[in-house]
Amino acid sequence: MTDTVSRRSALRLVGGAVAVAAAATGGATSPAGAHAPGGPGPSAGRRVESLLARLTLDEKISLLHGATDPAPLGQAGYLPGVERLGIPPLRLADGPAGVRVTARATALPAPVLLAAAFDPELARRYGRVIGHEGRALGQDVLLSPMVNLIRTPYAGRNFETFSEDPLLTADLVAAEIEGIQGEGLVATVKHFALNNQERDRESVDVRVDERTMHEVELRGFQAAVDAGAGAVMGAYNKVNGTYACENKTLLTDVLRTQWGFEGLVMTDWFAAHSTHKALTAGLDLEMPAGTHFAALKRAVRDGSVAERYVDRAVRRILSVLDRFGLLDGSAPPRPERDSRAGAAVALEVAKAGATLLRNKRGTLPLADGSIAVIGRPGSLPFVSGGGSAHVVPDHAASPLDALRARGGQVTHALGEDIFGKSLPAAALSPRFDSEGQRVEAGRTWSYDGTLTVGRADEWTFVIHYSGAPTIRPKVVLDGEELFPLVPGWGEYFMGGYVTTAADGMSVRRRTVAVAKGTHKLRITAPGGDTGQRFRLRRITSATRAQDVAEAVRAARAADQAVLFAYEDATEGQDRTTIRLPGHQDALIEAVTAANPRTTVVLNTSSATSMPWLERTGAVLQMYYPGQEGAAATAAVLFGDCDPGGRLTQTFPFDDDHHPVAGDPRRYPGVGGTELYSEGVHAGHRWYDAKGERPLFPFGHGLSYTSFGYEDVSAHWHRHGLDVRFTVRNTGRRAGIAVPQVYVGRSPALELDQAVRVLGGYRRLALDPGQRRRVSVRVAPRTLSSWDADRHAWVLGTGRRSVWVGASAGDLRLRTSVEVHG
Repeated sequence: MTDTVSRRSALRLVGGAVAVAAAATGGATSPAGAHAPGGPGPSAGRRVESLLARLTLDEKISLLHGATDPAPLGQAGYLPGVERLGIPPLRLADGPAGVRVTARATALPAPVLLAAAFDPELARRYGRVIGHEGRALGQDVLLSPMVNLIRTPYAGRNFETFSEDPLLTADLVAAEIEGIQGEGLVATVKHFALNNQERDRESVDVRVDERTMHEVELRGFQAAVDAGAGAVMGAYNKVNGTYACENKTLLTDVLRTQWGFEGLVMTDWFAAHSTHKALTAGLDLEMPAGTHFAALKRAVRDGSVAERYVDRAVRRILSVLDRFGLLDGSAPPRPERDSRAGAAVALEVAKAGATLLRNKRGTLPLADGSIAVIGRPGSLPFVSGGGSAHVVPDHAASPLDALRARGGQVTHALGEDIFGKSLPAAALSPRFDSEGQRVEAGRTWSYDGTLTVGRADEWTFVIHYSGAPTIRPKVVLDGEELFPLVPGWGEYFMGGYVTTAADGMSVRRRTVAVAKGTHKLRITAPGGDTGQRFRLRRITSATRAQDVAEAVRAARAADQAVLFAYEDATEGQDRTTIRLPGHQDALIEAVTAANPRTTVVLNTSSATSMPWLERTGAVLQMYYPGQEGAAATAAVLFGDCDPGGRLTQTFPFDDDHHPVAGDPRRYPGVGGTELYSEGVHAGHRWYDAKGERPLFPFGHGLSYTSFGYEDVSAHWHRHGLDVRFTVRNTGRRAGIAVPQVYVGRSPALELDQAVRVLGGYRRLALDPGQRRRVSVRVAPRTLSSWDADRHAWVLGTGRRSVWVGASAGDLRLRTSVEVHG
């Protein structure tokens, strides 16, 4: 909501993020709240300076880079303390959707699903769950939240962040940080800055003008700083020719000087590229090891780095520790996990963010009668994305089980068996059991034979194995290895859903054209230290046809069908298209032709094209819904609750009609350089500027009831623009409305401006017939533009149009107001 920014800023001045969280939630301030986030108080300052004076150079440098944890908990990183001076070690865990360690934790819905609720208070409680569990699981620093904007629908980590809109993103990240740090866990906002894609992320040079950077990407980061974030993580990429982790403009001029940030700045993992340049630019901590900062001792001794820069970085790190009570013992004891409370929030978020995109012919809520559940995510729950977002959940039921628990006739068909069918025994010579080979520890199993194929086809070979990737069975077909190890971190970033079978075995795939005839097949499978099992399977056009035929029969025989479609996103790689992977589009076409009362449930990371849309009865966007996703999905499908979500990103029709389409300089870059030439026209602003109609606009989401909007007025005063209007539930059910306010250009600014920007929003629960008078404040910052000549914000004065509507493409009311300087 729009008045949260000014309220946060004021509260930060008088008590900090922990106090803000307590005030906002009505809870008591934790002991960490005594340490103001803007910087240490007098006693804290003396304590930090006293420690700094007693540290040796070696000890100082040891605090500036990560090391190996002597007692690891499965977290991402470790910073050794200095035991003789009482400086404790720090454990740093990933955690965009729950705490990522080897122990079980609450697997929350992906942040993009949280964002769909348009509810900062819910984001604050989401943060509190992570903050509480992080401390309970032995962690000190959370490497989250991610606040990079959704700039391209291809970005592999879109599900880990919030939105394409700067205002909505800023509101949500600030609230989540308040929740995280209210529990005494240090939050790390990332990735600073302009890390909006995974492709070439470690090398791409993002070229962006100062105005675009401030008005679009940096707003969320500044909101995180205003909320008191204890840490900032530098990005991998370059910004205007300089790596982000050694970019003085970002790390000092903007972050420290303009915004007054006093926390610590760390690298993303292995994102440092220098010693002197990074340290003097404003980097404090190299993670996860000391590739560059371990050389600081020599640099200080030979005079190439002044020791005051080492002291500055150490001071910042110690100040954060002190602020959170880690130096004077005032940090509260580590709590016990409360898995029940975590599950309750996970369920609430999944229901609140469930976004109904289409609902024709009364398809939803589901009616009495038989149901055909189709798709692998129906029987194997899609909990989270891959990479650093993966959490070991307490539990995760399948949607199929949740639907069957309602009673009635529920059938299931795979639709597309992503884990493959067994190899035909008759095609193997000599024959072997390709479904269940066991290799004992210290032994090696081998096969040298042939595979005979009856007709030329495209085969996807699928290997399931229980060992580590380094002992994955080596499968060689006609002299070509099918499943070689991916170099570097590639094996780690292989996805999450499609790379793990229902029984927990790891899965890899390889698609090749196989000619008719006999092929040489060799397999070597080491047992390693503990032994392993493996299966070798295949997917062909014939097996796909069988799966589709089974799905069509199930759909035709049922009164209604629910088809679960997926897209498996992960850190480390971008999508290559917004189409559903595999042959899911064809599956949906076939099933909807057999049963027009088909609901498609999307477990996808980001925008998806839908060439089959008009043939569906309903489409429900559930993203990656966490451990309670099955219960939430069933609740929405049966109408136990209203689908409360709205799109935080525009869904384009296809790969040819979105902000970075058709221009490789914008994405993925040419010659290692990427241009943010769209300027301030990011996300929904681009569609307005181009007059381009999307598949679904920003803010879109349907309800099981209907709402009317009326009686708009706007009033300007020195604290901002107050927009008032009335919303009425005109239907026969209780439901959720999310009215949105948009503001047009300023005639007084001779700058390229968006046609309209999001000015504010409200989330309302209304009973049938209930009406509510709503007031939304649009902050002066939202009405301002960045003047690159003055390096400052300039208020956009003059008569400005104001719209109120249900989405960026459904504007119901319009007025105008004079904005004065």
